[in-house]
Amino acid sequence: MSPSFDLNKFNEEEDINIFRNPIVESVYEMGSIIKPLTIAAGLDSGSITAQTTYNDKGFLELDGYKISNYDGKGRGVVDMQEVLSQSLNTGVAFAVTEMGSKVFADYMRSFGLTEKTGIDLPNEVSPLIDNLNSPRDIEYATASFGQGIALSPIMTARALSALANNGILTNPHLVKKINYEIGPAKTIEIEEGRRVLKPETADEITRMLVRVVDEALAGGTVKLKNYSVAAKTGTAQMANPKAKGYYEDRFLHSFFGYFPAYNPQFLVFLYTVHPKEVRYASQTLTEPFMDMTKFLINYYEIPPDR
Repeated sequence: MSPSFDLNKFNEEEDINIFRNPIVESVYEMGSIIKPLTIAAGLDSGSITAQTTYNDKGFLELDGYKISNYDGKGRGVVDMQEVLSQSLNTGVAFAVTEMGSKVFADYMRSFGLTEKTGIDLPNEVSPLIDNLNSPRDIEYATASFGQGIALSPIMTARALSALANNGILTNPHLVKKINYEIGPAKTIEIEEGRRVLKPETADEITRMLVRVVDEALAGGTVKLKNYSVAAKTGTAQMANPKAKGYYEDRFLHSFFGYFPAYNPQFLVFLYTVHPKEVRYASQTLTEPFMDMTKFLINYYEIPPDR
């Protein structure tokens, strides 16, 4: 981990943030990896299907603000699969319009985005999701692609796990049992997760995310012949704490995926804060994710699923 500190002189360290575990103690605007949750909510509510189309002009205006796709370009009439494959901000904003802001916000809450995960680590922070209570449409539109709401990495991974886990939200833990030097051991009770999506919704969003990997991620060049992999990248603008708005040149890159997609054994979540001299997460995290995927498949001898 970097930056580090001297274990023999940790009391002399001036920056207390160096001792933080950002997985549970920091929150970030996660960007486009939230889009699968938005599309899943639309599918589950019956507001959209994977084949639902809209006319993408490259931008839209809400409450006096302009929302654009990452490249500012319009695609014309496209369906919801292309919204995920091409990571279109206007497309998930359209999905929110179709389901309504209240329904969208209720689904985001059901994914656990308004609560701590309860993971057995100290100092877990709460999310910053006040925008899900806003009277303005713009706040829900930006939340649909992961801006304007701030979540911890573990909270984000937990929410996304529902897509892989047949629509059931998991309750993350690190250990099964704690043995104390004095007193009885403590067994960690694994609570049964709650259902947040219909099984058929989880199957459909998984199918869509597999197509993202097979056809769109790195132009389809990272597709695994014998294994289905469901994944999505995220590139988010970073808020400027010293001024209103966002940095023009600082981004948070994120990447999540699970495999084998229809009977997942692993979910991998990666993120990088303010990578230098590169813009998109697909450029920084695709290769590490695929390397990790191949390693885990080989190490655990996971049988092919296609």
